Amino acid sequence: MKERVVADLARLPLHGMGSASVTWWGTLAFMLIEGTGFALGIAVYLYLLSVAAIWPLNAPRPDLLPGTIVTVILLVSLVLNYLVSRWAERQDLPKVKLGMIVMSILGIAPLVVRIFEFTAMNVSWDTNAYGSIVWTLLGLHTTHIITDVIDTLVLGTLMFTRHGDNPRRFGDVQDNAMYWNFVVIAWLPIYGCIYWIPRL
Repeated sequence: MKERVVADLARLPLHGMGSASVTWWGTLAFMLIEGTGFALGIAVYLYLLSVAAIWPLNAPRPDLLPGTIVTVILLVSLVLNYLVSRWAERQDLPKVKLGMIVMSILGIAPLVVRIFEFTAMNVSWDTNAYGSIVWTLLGLHTTHIITDVIDTLVLGTLMFTRHGDNPRRFGDVQDNAMYWNFVVIAWLPIYGCIYWIPRL
């Protein structure tokens, strides 16, 4: 009988971070699927724009202030989000705890402003095709903010329990930060379509 050599894998980490994590790949795949949904929504908006005699259809242009406030909050959050990801990579638990608290606040803030943003569209979702597509785009993006805020709140809570020292949780924080980057970046073309195309 031939003797087989077996590698000693006892020293390998139980969980990977970044692209070494299965969760990272799952998050990336989810972002690709959701990004396609955003792209289709924007394509519908641009199609309706191309066939309409006037734009917006039978409605005043949306008020710029609420959408711009949301955009500023989201862009500012990217700075802290980057830091949280770095702190998670270093497994700096005190800084990650603080970062997750502030990121939760920065996630909830645009949701509060978004309540006013829907009314700032100056059109109802059922008025016409224009109203339907702008409300759909805002609704899609709002759903993604809510999804990430819930994930941030859950992860932030876990960091204050005995699970906080688990290296896998730091990888989850990094994945959450990557998804937040997607949520912010996906908003920029939507913001341009809804608020600036009608002003051109």
